[in-house]
Amino acid sequence: MAKLHIFKSILRLAVLACLAFNVQASWAAEVSVAVAANFSAPMQKIAQIFAQETGHTAVLSIGSTGHFYAQIKNGAPYQVLLAADDATPRMIEKDGLGIAGSRFTYAIGQLVLWSKQPGFVDGQGEILRSGKFQRIAIANPKLAPYGAAAMETVNQLGLWPTLQPKLVQGENIAQTYQFVASENAQLGFVALSQVLVDGKLSQGSAWVVPAKLHTPIQQEAILLTHGRDQPAALALMRFLRTERSQALIRAHGYGV
Repeated sequence: MAKLHIFKSILRLAVLACLAFNVQASWAAEVSVAVAANFSAPMQKIAQIFAQETGHTAVLSIGSTGHFYAQIKNGAPYQVLLAADDATPRMIEKDGLGIAGSRFTYAIGQLVLWSKQPGFVDGQGEILRSGKFQRIAIANPKLAPYGAAAMETVNQLGLWPTLQPKLVQGENIAQTYQFVASENAQLGFVALSQVLVDGKLSQGSAWVVPAKLHTPIQQEAILLTHGRDQPAALALMRFLRTERSQALIRAHGYGV
């Protein structure tokens, strides 16, 4: 009898586990997320934790905010946009392509002048005035907010005439980083998050550009019309505001 009782208990637990799995499987969903290139690393980690805690899957597309805006206007089925600025989500909301009132700042970006070579970039950015380099990389300022911030910085410093002949332009901040990491450009303006590991400079040398030299890089998220009433999209928008997400965002060199 005791063995029969144990068998029935095990069977009951197995049935309950199976039912729980089926309920979760039927409830779990995917959310299509357009992610600004500078936010790729933290968002990949956030997506893993999001999946573990909610059962939902965030399918990430990485690229420039400008390109995403064009794609969304042309009907791309993204449900959430994590932009590299606040202007693009405002335009999306105005165009009726995003849910009114869903916008919020998920990160405040920091621009950095970085070189893979140790000691090459000084702590005040005076390397820019020295001209002792052949190429400097920036992201396309028409498509990438970090590129626009880099152009503002160069103009504020009065260095555009001398730097213009040496500029190489990346389509987005990820490609710009690759130009510098591969040393096709000796230095370049990238996102601080791209060159930090555990809160420290991963390699090379850098100058964190003072915020006063460019418009603040306020990065906003917006729920797009394709994400309206979609459980996974709504869950992700909530999850980005949790302390766990914000701690991870801060660890990658952003303000929140």
